[in-house]
Amino acid sequence: MKNERVYRMTFSSVYPLYIQKVERKGRTKADVDTVIYWLTGYDDAGLATQIDKNADFETFFADAPQINPNASKIKGVICGYRVEEIEDLLMKKIRWLDKLVDELAKGKSMEKILRS
Repeated sequence: MKNERVYRMTFSSVYPLYIQKVERKGRTKADVDTVIYWLTGYDDAGLATQIDKNADFETFFADAPQINPNASKIKGVICGYRVEEIEDLLMKKIRWLDKLVDELAKGKSMEKILRS
């Protein structure tokens, strides 16, 4: 599968879509930010910087302060693929984020989403 197109998508173009998705289900931008911070180690300023500089997903994850060690506990199907079976590490990170946003939209508790 060719992933270059996904890698080159800007995070800033997808971020509002994540927010729209969860807001339709009664969640908030703050909830989206919380899962992003948990997964990537970014804080408010770091996330804002990535959005302001229109970082693509490859850069967004390359610059991430620290991927959460519990991210490997993210399991399930996203976009027709089992997350735990994705071999390409960058694609796996992108799908982890997609999965966390999906779980928010499905109403899961933040404790379960953050694998606490």
